[in-house]
Amino acid sequence: MPVTPCPTPCPPVVTGIVQFSAPEFVALWPEFTGLANGVMQNAFNIATLLLNNSCGSVVRDANLRMALLYMLTAHVCFLNAGTNDGAGNITPAPGIVGRIDSASEGSVSVTAQYASTVGQSMAFFIQTKYGAQFWQATVQYRSMRYFGPPQFGPNGPGYPWPGAGLGID
Repeated sequence: MPVTPCPTPCPPVVTGIVQFSAPEFVALWPEFTGLANGVMQNAFNIATLLLNNSCGSVVRDANLRMALLYMLTAHVCFLNAGTNDGAGNITPAPGIVGRIDSASEGSVSVTAQYASTVGQSMAFFIQTKYGAQFWQATVQYRSMRYFGPPQFGPNGPGYPWPGAGLGID
């Protein structure tokens, strides 16, 4: 298996604020070509409510943040407007949110449950393939990492440690 070594030094993280580009978005997600630019822009604005699009975002790399925001934009577009590829292939927005919990035939009755065995956040995202991709791609940002105190220090095991005496050690 060939491996390409990392450049030395590693390239810096590209920072900045992502600006929405409808032509770039539909190049990545052609199934939304027939939607109005205003619909896509609004979906992007909603996506920025779900993922911080500032220089203080947990996703520091602006290129990665753009990919994630476009996944979210596609998710919101599909939930609000469905798809329209501009060639007559139209999928309407889902009329029901959540998974169908039960249905009956006489007098047509359908009930939906937003979440079953998954959390509320995950249930929102896995309604579409775009949201499911976003959910999977952002797992690293939803996981907490714990770094314990050092095992050995100049003044004995674990000290000095910045967390010492702050009630967190």
